[in-house]
Amino acid sequence: MQGTIKHYDEGSNTGSLVTDDRTEVAIDARSIGDDFIRTLRLGQRVRFEVADENGQQVARELRLVTFAGR
Repeated sequence: MQGTIKHYDEGSNTGSLVTDDRTEVAIDARSIGDDFIRTLRLGQRVRFEVADENGQQVARELRLVTFAGR
């Protein structure tokens, strides 16, 4: 799936994103490594997998969406 970062707090390593179908999904903090934190910004496009955790959908395996120039 793809979506856009809606909220991210680097201090608590928590946040949420909005999928392309406008569903808000919490970000699994374990999916955010130290290197990834430096590039994660509000409005950033990401690819991810959705998992069910205690009845709540969470985004895992976040990867930045990049666009190759011509």
